[in-house]
Amino acid sequence: MEHDVNREIDKMKEELIALRRDFHRYPELGWTEMRTSSIIARKLTDLGFDQVLTGDEVVHAKDRMGLPEEDYMEQCYARAQKEEGSNLEFLPRTRGGMTGVIGGLRCGKGPTLALRFDMDALPVKETDSRDHFPNKEGFSSRHDGIMHACGHDCHMAVGLGTAKILAAHRKDLHGTVKFIFQPAEEGVRGASAIVDAGHMDDVDYLLGAHMAGDASTRECAIGVGEWRSLATTKLDADFYGRAAHAGKHPEEGNNALLSAASAVLNLHAIPRVGGAMTRINVGRLIAGAGRNVICDQSHLELEVRGSTSEADEYMERYARRILESSARMHGCHVKISVAGKTCAGRNDPDFTEKIRAALMANSDLRVEPISQNRSLVSEDYATLAEAVQSHGGKSSYLLNIVPTVASLHECNFSPDEAGLMNGVKAFTAAVFALMK
Repeated sequence: MEHDVNREIDKMKEELIALRRDFHRYPELGWTEMRTSSIIARKLTDLGFDQVLTGDEVVHAKDRMGLPEEDYMEQCYARAQKEEGSNLEFLPRTRGGMTGVIGGLRCGKGPTLALRFDMDALPVKETDSRDHFPNKEGFSSRHDGIMHACGHDCHMAVGLGTAKILAAHRKDLHGTVKFIFQPAEEGVRGASAIVDAGHMDDVDYLLGAHMAGDASTRECAIGVGEWRSLATTKLDADFYGRAAHAGKHPEEGNNALLSAASAVLNLHAIPRVGGAMTRINVGRLIAGAGRNVICDQSHLELEVRGSTSEADEYMERYARRILESSARMHGCHVKISVAGKTCAGRNDPDFTEKIRAALMANSDLRVEPISQNRSLVSEDYATLAEAVQSHGGKSSYLLNIVPTVASLHECNFSPDEAGLMNGVKAFTAAVFALMK
């Protein structure tokens, strides 16, 4: 059977490549994956899935983090309505940032296995270099300043390919397969809204994967092993002061720029945690109206991370204290909001070993251990995994290792499309091992 399924997947090569290139051509940022969601929902429906959830059936509106401005989301909806190939039956359900799709394939009694695939792109302007593969092949981004620079276009194609194979072989499976196409992974903003909607409550096993590799990678492989991810919290801080003439009456102002600047310097001086890895970065500061005006408003965006959730919480508490103190220092006040958050992630060793054995048994797959430098990032998947693990379920996160041009999040990132077939074979082999 393994041989037959692998050959079916090989025959899907052009279909998988076409899916990936279509998603790459029309990238959408987190909570605006409207065209993307409508297409995925249509395809799962056409495959005969027993349940296809969209809109507020997928995410709790109030639990979404880091939402774009309403005007921008309306612009994205209007764009998706135009000649971009959206499915007009499912598109209206995505309006207002209600993106994401969950498909259920019920195959009788047995465990519930969830597979997670992220959908959103990045605010990266794709390179116009003639050597860039998407430019040469004519599928580079048509949305200026937005790009699939993290492989999520590949993830969705792998997810839909896996869905097609499993739907065709559902008689050989026992249990339920739940396909989660998650919005807003970038900035770790989307998983909590799925968890709070209850979609992980009945999940026994959870699997996810991410494209990985670099220019030194020579062969495609699936990375399996002791994957871990950093907990992280993304904070936005808005300082409010009082404007004044900088020459005539500077003492009448309360300088929001000084508050933000004081915060930046002190945030990067937070003492580290013994026994845990921590990170702090202020990535953006917007302030000021002119050189002769005391600044009355400033906006600061930062993140903290920790190798444990406790270390991340320590960093967040300390950061909040610094933000509040820096505001008071210059007679300002500050509003702090959480733009994204996820816990530390880990694979379950016994379950991961079972997955490794299943993939090793597939003659088409090359399996590698996950190296530490490939695993220590932050991943919204961890929030889904924690929800499953909290009630005794098991989770394992894989790496789909392929040769790539440039690194993740760079404007010329381009993974080898051979990873599409590899990804479908890996997920399919794992599902058959758990549910056959």
